[in-house]
Amino acid sequence: MGIRIGRSGVAAIVAVIIAAGAIGYRMVGASPPAGEAPWTGPSGSIADLEQHAQSAPDDAGAWQRLGFAQFDAGNYAEAANAYQHAVEISPGNAVLWSSLGEARVMASEHDPMPPAALDAFRKAAALDPKDPRARYFLAVERDLKGDHAGAIADWLALLKETPAGAPWDGDLQRTIEQVGQINKIDVSTQIARATANRPAAHPAGGMAIPGPSKEQLAAASSIPPSQQQAMAEGMVASLAAKMKANPGNVDGWLMLMRSYRQLGRDGEAKAALASAVAANPGRAEELRSAAASLGIAPGK
Repeated sequence: MGIRIGRSGVAAIVAVIIAAGAIGYRMVGASPPAGEAPWTGPSGSIADLEQHAQSAPDDAGAWQRLGFAQFDAGNYAEAANAYQHAVEISPGNAVLWSSLGEARVMASEHDPMPPAALDAFRKAAALDPKDPRARYFLAVERDLKGDHAGAIADWLALLKETPAGAPWDGDLQRTIEQVGQINKIDVSTQIARATANRPAAHPAGGMAIPGPSKEQLAAASSIPPSQQQAMAEGMVASLAAKMKANPGNVDGWLMLMRSYRQLGRDGEAKAALASAVAANPGRAEELRSAAASLGIAPGK
């Protein structure tokens, strides 16, 4: 789960830029791993996020952030409701559909794969066949229908594209092992093959978003509050200058976009996305997808 930071995200910005080389893998739009704090506005409370979403009914990112916060708090029905609003605003976003599907699964008290959840996962997969969460849950559906070998094959395909150390890596391997054991299917050799030559960066279906570790957040938080804002602003300005000098650094652009977002400078975040895409046209879709997970929509 993400670390909640009081007052503002300034300490997180400082930590992110201090840890410029530290990359945290995650399924775009999914609950971030420990050490990665999503932007949640000035206070980060669910009430404030809900008020912001209600005041910006056409902002899919606002509803997505509310959905994440509700899911993180265990309020799965409320999370599903927020993600439903988000997909109505942005129906072409696979991440939002798979988030909605997961929330519907968790909100279900009896059916392990409600039809509405399955529908959401199928829509996500149709929009983005590489969406990790949709792929995982669609394999769950195969397992529930009795196609255990097929489900394992799908999970192994996802595992093969999952970077070593990704937040869901261990859970995915345990799922494969447990389903294999229950159904007397030997999966040890297949897991070894799937993990032999995995990517070292950028998981399937999304990009890595730079994020601070707990230790880095603690170190940044130890800086006097009166100095944190000035330090963050100075670091962001320095990073922006570096990106002008080295526009091919995609991870740097992501860090800059995230920093602008946490400072509430949305216009500059959008401008950074446009500059990143212009400098890296071959990775335009990846950049837009990663930006969307931060709540940044391309500028018009």
